[in-house]
Amino acid sequence: MKQQFKTIKLKPDSIALIESCNDIIDEYLADGFRLTLRQLYYQLVSRNTITNEEKSYKKLSSMISNGRLAGLVDWDAIEDRVRQPRSQSEFSDLEDLVEAAIRSYRLPRWEGQEYYAELWVEKDALAGVLTPLARQFHVTLMVNRGYSSQSAMYESAQRFLNSGRSPLLFYLGDHDPSGEDMVRDIRDRLIMFGVDDIDVQKLALTMDQIQQYNPPPNPAKVDDPRAAAYIELHGASSWEVDALPPTVLNEIIRNAFESVIDQDLMDDIIAREEEDKEKLTEVAKGGD
Repeated sequence: MKQQFKTIKLKPDSIALIESCNDIIDEYLADGFRLTLRQLYYQLVSRNTITNEEKSYKKLSSMISNGRLAGLVDWDAIEDRVRQPRSQSEFSDLEDLVEAAIRSYRLPRWEGQEYYAELWVEKDALAGVLTPLARQFHVTLMVNRGYSSQSAMYESAQRFLNSGRSPLLFYLGDHDPSGEDMVRDIRDRLIMFGVDDIDVQKLALTMDQIQQYNPPPNPAKVDDPRAAAYIELHGASSWEVDALPPTVLNEIIRNAFESVIDQDLMDDIIAREEEDKEKLTEVAKGGD
């Protein structure tokens, strides 16, 4: 909701930009998505509302902060997916605990499936978009924050090895020198840790998607040691995966999982879950 905490005098061009932001915010809230500041920035760039420059991003950040304080921007619309509080679980009584347990009850939904699949993403900013999908498809979501640590890679390899199924990794990252190389790095290190037949598929950002959706480009990072090879293949521009609209990312990921899941088999397991929940509810209410 919008709530004013300070009286701030904004210039007409700032008010006009806030109105453009609110139009985008309302559009995505209607689809059930909250945006990060970076995603909002890229939507404004792609609509030619602002230029794709660092100074434009800093100006937007300041303007959104002032707009919120002035009561012009919804406080719930822009989220910070890095600075998240870590609250402890608590329940008002035993009945509340039982209800929470029943809501979270799930059977191994991938039981009997050909694949063991995980969803990985290069950056924290997309975790809010991916978490609901990871929950829906009942898969592990891994946020790497760039190149992943050896500990995280070793533990991931153990999950794939212990699954007993064909390993499949869906990955999302930037199309830049490091973002492209991370796919190779992930594959190589999982193989090193014993996952010989790992299938690593980069769902986004790909050159086909760049050509289709035309996200705003950035200069390739020439100080990146991988820049020369990247520029030779793709030119001097790079693109961030955040620039794809959340609705597009949602569709890409959903299609990827639906292409490898035996849905009838998973539906049978979900039906068993519902039966179990009904039984648990009856027991919790003191039924026979």
